[in-house]
Amino acid sequence: MSRVPDAHFEARYQADADPWRLEPRWYERRKRALTVAGLQRERYRRAFEPGCALGLLTVILARRCAEVIAVDASATAAVAAAQRTEGLPNVTVGRLSVPDEWPQGRFDLILLSELGYYLDRPTMARLRDGAVARLTDDGELLAVHYRPAVEEHILDGDQVHDILRAASGVRHVLHHVEEHFRMDAFMRNGMA
Repeated sequence: MSRVPDAHFEARYQADADPWRLEPRWYERRKRALTVAGLQRERYRRAFEPGCALGLLTVILARRCAEVIAVDASATAAVAAAQRTEGLPNVTVGRLSVPDEWPQGRFDLILLSELGYYLDRPTMARLRDGAVARLTDDGELLAVHYRPAVEEHILDGDQVHDILRAASGVRHVLHHVEEHFRMDAFMRNGMA
Protein backbone atom coordinates (compact mmCIF):
# COMPACT_ATOMS: atom_id res chain seq x y z
CA MET A 1 0.00 0.00 0.00
CA SER A 2 1.50 3.36 -1.05
CA ARG A 3 -0.82 5.41 1.14
CA VAL A 4 -3.74 5.20 3.51
CA PRO A 5 -6.73 5.62 1.15
CA ASP A 6 -8.55 8.97 1.13
CA ALA A 7 -11.76 7.05 1.86
CA HIS A 8 -10.33 6.14 5.29
CA PHE A 9 -10.21 9.83 6.29
CA GLU A 10 -13.64 10.55 4.83
CA ALA A 11 -15.12 7.68 6.84
CA ARG A 12 -13.42 8.91 10.03
CA TYR A 13 -14.81 12.44 9.61
CA GLN A 14 -18.28 11.21 8.70
CA ALA A 15 -18.36 9.04 11.83
CA ASP A 16 -17.01 11.77 14.15
CA ALA A 17 -16.70 15.52 13.49
CA ASP A 18 -13.34 15.61 15.35
CA PRO A 19 -11.98 12.04 15.22
CA TRP A 20 -8.51 12.91 16.54
CA ARG A 21 -9.78 15.39 19.19
CA LEU A 22 -7.84 18.22 17.58
CA GLU A 23 -9.88 20.95 19.19
CA PRO A 24 -10.18 20.07 22.90
CA ARG A 25 -6.87 18.32 23.67
CA TRP A 26 -4.12 20.36 25.35
CA TYR A 27 -1.50 18.39 23.44
CA GLU A 28 -2.98 19.53 20.11
CA ARG A 29 -3.42 23.15 21.21
CA ARG A 30 0.17 23.28 22.51
CA LYS A 31 1.52 21.66 19.34
CA ARG A 32 -0.28 24.23 17.18
CA ALA A 33 1.27 27.04 19.24
CA LEU A 34 4.74 25.51 18.92
CA THR A 35 4.23 24.96 15.20
CA VAL A 36 3.50 28.64 14.69
CA ALA A 37 6.46 29.53 16.93
CA GLY A 38 8.63 27.38 14.65
CA LEU A 39 7.92 29.55 11.61
CA GLN A 40 11.09 31.32 10.56
CA ARG A 41 9.47 34.61 9.48
CA GLU A 42 6.80 36.90 10.82
CA ARG A 43 4.90 37.23 7.53
CA TYR A 44 4.40 35.10 4.43
CA ARG A 45 2.96 35.91 1.03
CA ARG A 46 1.43 32.56 0.10
CA ALA A 47 1.11 29.44 2.26
CA PHE A 48 -0.01 25.91 1.41
CA GLU A 49 -1.38 23.62 4.11
CA PRO A 50 -2.24 20.13 2.85
CA GLY A 51 -4.09 17.94 5.34
CA CYS A 52 -5.70 20.95 7.01
CA ALA A 53 -8.28 18.78 8.83
CA LEU A 54 -10.74 21.06 10.64
CA GLY A 55 -8.83 24.26 9.86
CA LEU A 56 -7.65 24.97 13.41
CA LEU A 57 -4.08 25.69 12.33
CA THR A 58 -5.37 27.36 9.15
CA VAL A 59 -7.01 30.11 11.21
CA ILE A 60 -3.71 30.82 12.97
CA LEU A 61 -1.75 30.79 9.69
CA ALA A 62 -4.21 33.29 8.22
CA ARG A 63 -2.96 35.88 10.73
CA ARG A 64 0.60 35.54 9.39
CA CYS A 65 0.00 34.98 5.68
CA ALA A 66 -1.39 37.21 2.93
CA GLU A 67 -2.90 34.09 1.33
CA VAL A 68 -3.47 30.55 2.63
CA ILE A 69 -4.45 27.60 0.46
CA ALA A 70 -5.66 24.83 2.79
CA VAL A 71 -6.77 21.42 1.54
CA ASP A 72 -7.72 18.04 2.87
CA ALA A 73 -8.24 14.65 1.23
CA SER A 74 -11.57 14.36 3.09
CA ALA A 75 -14.40 16.42 1.60
CA THR A 76 -16.11 16.43 5.01
CA ALA A 77 -13.01 17.84 6.72
CA ALA A 78 -12.58 20.43 3.94
CA VAL A 79 -16.18 21.60 4.45
CA ALA A 80 -15.57 21.92 8.21
CA ALA A 81 -12.36 23.89 7.58
CA ALA A 82 -14.15 26.13 5.07
CA GLN A 83 -16.87 26.85 7.62
CA ARG A 84 -14.28 27.64 10.31
CA THR A 85 -12.43 30.07 8.00
CA GLU A 86 -15.52 31.53 6.33
CA GLY A 87 -14.84 35.08 7.53
CA LEU A 88 -11.19 35.05 6.46
CA PRO A 89 -10.94 36.45 2.91
CA ASN A 90 -7.27 35.43 2.58
CA VAL A 91 -8.06 31.70 3.04
CA THR A 92 -9.17 29.28 0.33
CA VAL A 93 -10.13 25.75 1.40
CA GLY A 94 -10.69 22.79 -0.87
CA ARG A 95 -10.50 19.03 -1.31
CA LEU A 96 -7.20 17.85 -2.73
CA SER A 97 -4.92 14.86 -2.15
CA VAL A 98 -1.14 15.36 -2.25
CA PRO A 99 1.25 14.24 -3.67
CA ASP A 100 -0.94 13.37 -6.66
CA GLU A 101 -2.67 16.76 -6.79
CA TRP A 102 -1.23 20.24 -6.14
CA PRO A 103 -2.61 23.76 -6.33
CA GLN A 104 -1.24 26.13 -8.95
CA GLY A 105 1.75 28.36 -8.28
CA ARG A 106 4.56 28.51 -5.77
CA PHE A 107 4.59 29.16 -2.04
CA ASP A 108 6.90 30.83 0.43
CA LEU A 109 5.49 28.52 3.14
CA ILE A 110 4.43 24.89 2.90
CA LEU A 111 3.32 23.23 6.13
CA LEU A 112 3.27 19.44 6.36
CA SER A 113 1.59 18.65 9.66
CA GLU A 114 0.47 15.16 10.69
CA LEU A 115 0.36 14.02 7.08
CA GLY A 116 3.51 12.19 5.99
CA TYR A 117 3.09 9.01 8.00
CA TYR A 118 0.01 8.06 6.01
CA LEU A 119 2.32 7.49 3.01
CA ASP A 120 4.91 4.84 2.29
CA ARG A 121 8.56 5.84 1.78
CA PRO A 122 8.47 6.37 -2.02
CA THR A 123 5.21 8.34 -1.82
CA MET A 124 6.54 10.42 1.07
CA ALA A 125 9.65 11.16 -1.00
CA ARG A 126 7.36 12.30 -3.86
CA LEU A 127 5.53 14.58 -1.41
CA ARG A 128 8.85 15.99 -0.21
CA ASP A 129 10.14 16.58 -3.73
CA GLY A 130 6.84 18.07 -4.86
CA ALA A 131 6.81 20.46 -1.92
CA VAL A 132 10.41 21.57 -2.46
CA ALA A 133 9.72 22.13 -6.17
CA ARG A 134 6.82 24.43 -5.28
CA LEU A 135 8.77 26.62 -2.87
CA THR A 136 9.70 30.13 -3.91
CA ASP A 137 13.38 31.07 -3.84
CA ASP A 138 12.92 32.27 -0.24
CA GLY A 139 10.45 29.49 0.61
CA GLU A 140 10.18 27.52 3.82
CA LEU A 141 8.98 23.98 4.42
CA LEU A 142 7.86 23.30 8.00
CA ALA A 143 6.97 19.76 9.08
CA VAL A 144 5.44 18.54 12.34
CA HIS A 145 4.58 14.89 13.01
CA TYR A 146 3.58 12.63 15.88
CA ARG A 147 6.48 10.30 16.73
CA PRO A 148 5.09 7.13 18.38
CA ALA A 149 3.95 4.26 16.20
CA VAL A 150 0.22 4.20 15.46
CA GLU A 151 -1.56 1.27 13.84
CA GLU A 152 -3.09 3.32 11.01
CA HIS A 153 0.24 4.97 10.12
CA ILE A 154 2.52 3.45 7.50
CA LEU A 155 5.58 5.34 8.80
CA ASP A 156 6.31 6.93 12.15
CA GLY A 157 7.08 10.62 12.53
CA ASP A 158 10.83 10.11 12.79
CA GLN A 159 10.87 8.15 9.52
CA VAL A 160 8.89 10.94 7.83
CA HIS A 161 11.37 13.56 9.02
CA ASP A 162 14.36 11.45 8.03
CA ILE A 163 12.94 11.35 4.49
CA LEU A 164 12.45 15.13 4.59
CA ARG A 165 16.03 15.67 5.75
CA ALA A 166 17.23 13.91 2.59
CA ALA A 167 15.72 16.67 0.44
CA SER A 168 17.94 18.47 -2.01
CA GLY A 169 17.58 22.17 -2.73
CA VAL A 170 16.84 23.13 0.87
CA ARG A 171 18.84 23.53 4.04
CA HIS A 172 17.79 22.39 7.49
CA VAL A 173 17.23 25.36 9.82
CA LEU A 174 15.16 24.03 12.76
CA HIS A 175 15.07 20.72 14.61
CA HIS A 176 12.82 20.29 17.65
CA VAL A 177 12.10 16.88 19.18
CA GLU A 178 9.84 15.97 22.07
CA GLU A 179 8.60 12.61 23.25
CA HIS A 180 5.44 12.83 21.16
CA PHE A 181 6.26 15.02 18.18
CA ARG A 182 9.05 16.30 15.99
CA MET A 183 9.34 19.57 14.09
CA ASP A 184 11.82 20.42 11.34
CA ALA A 185 12.06 23.48 9.12
CA PHE A 186 13.86 23.75 5.79
CA MET A 187 14.66 26.83 3.71
CA ARG A 188 15.48 27.11 0.04
CA ASN A 189 19.24 27.10 -0.43
CA GLY A 190 19.13 30.59 -1.93
CA MET A 191 17.79 32.07 1.31
CA ALA A 192 20.35 34.29 3.04
